[in-house]
Amino acid sequence: MLIDLRKIDTLIDLWFDEDNNYFDLTAKIMVDDDAVAKFGMNTREEVVISGITIAERIFKRLDPACTFTASARDGERLEAGVTFATIEGNAQALLTAERVALNLMQRMCGIAGTTAEYVREIEGTGAFLVDTRKTTPGLRMLEKYAVTCGGGRNHRLGLDNGIMLKDNHIAVAGSISAAVARAKAHAPILTKIEVECDRVEQVSEALEAGADVIMLDNMTNDAMREAVALVAGRVPLECSGGVRLDTIRGKAETGVDFISVGRITQSAPCVDIGLDDV
Repeated sequence: MLIDLRKIDTLIDLWFDEDNNYFDLTAKIMVDDDAVAKFGMNTREEVVISGITIAERIFKRLDPACTFTASARDGERLEAGVTFATIEGNAQALLTAERVALNLMQRMCGIAGTTAEYVREIEGTGAFLVDTRKTTPGLRMLEKYAVTCGGGRNHRLGLDNGIMLKDNHIAVAGSISAAVARAKAHAPILTKIEVECDRVEQVSEALEAGADVIMLDNMTNDAMREAVALVAGRVPLECSGGVRLDTIRGKAETGVDFISVGRITQSAPCVDIGLDDV
């Protein structure tokens, strides 16, 4: 897991503060302090699992002694009606943690499932699906992990993971060549430089300037095929902009190496997962 679990614990505390300002009034009134309960997390529709370890940490944040037993792994596709984890422990704690754990898993599984749909569409083309920075504030680490559970790959995790020279950066620098030269003069030696191009003639300039990766932004499929022929494998090419499930196959067949899709994180629906007494 490309996740810093120390940061996850901090996030979990924030999530509980949001949901439980003072204490869980219902659980305190209705459940004895020493009552023990056993619940099962189950799928209510077909899902691609993501976030089991996070769900376990959520429950154990309120009851460190609880028992969490998972029968599925992240990345596994499950049909509806499958109990994939059981949790046994202090009833008050588990009931208080229920919604936070479900919210998180429903979101992560939704992203994993949506990603898997896009990955299936481009099977056999040689192109890889990658995510973007279009993530929910505060949840990027988890949403990008969910993408990997669905078979996608991560682009930049954050602004410090690489240099991407977009149209506004290039406008400020004066040209693609000037922007790349400045980036190369100051970037850490292992940092890649990607240049965004929306015209084929810009691709030539980016290539000559020494870009490590070239993004083909909102280009037609014909223009991307022309760019692929021009570059001839010298640097990786990324297709970006307005990619949908019904258009991604055609874009992949142009010969690009990567296709970045904001929709897999930005627009993925949450799936239906429940917690029931067992």
